[in-house]
Amino acid sequence: MHSLHQQKGVTAIGWLIILGLIGFFTLLTLKMLPSYMEYYKISQTLETLTKDSGFESPREIRDKAERRFDISYVNSINPKDLIIKPYGQSWLVLAKYESRVHLFYNISVVMDFNKQVKVKRV
Repeated sequence: MHSLHQQKGVTAIGWLIILGLIGFFTLLTLKMLPSYMEYYKISQTLETLTKDSGFESPREIRDKAERRFDISYVNSINPKDLIIKPYGQSWLVLAKYESRVHLFYNISVVMDFNKQVKVKRV
């Protein structure tokens, strides 16, 4: 019988578990990354709205967002889904949506995204 001090390395089952975990997290990353990249595009679009001179109506905000979403190939959210409310001397623009990504079999990942900005009002 060998003592624990003489044993070195990882067993074959240990390697399979490690490789399985690495594979699972790699799959998870590759499936979820496009949703986060699209959220980044939506976030950038809303941030650029804050730099504009001012908007008279929610329709004007939606038109500007729609053009930028089309340029960035955003498909997760529609400009009609933007929540736009008056907030003092500005508009509060809220993009709140859910992204569902199928992993395998009947397992999916659900991601909730929420971005809120204040844009100038004319």
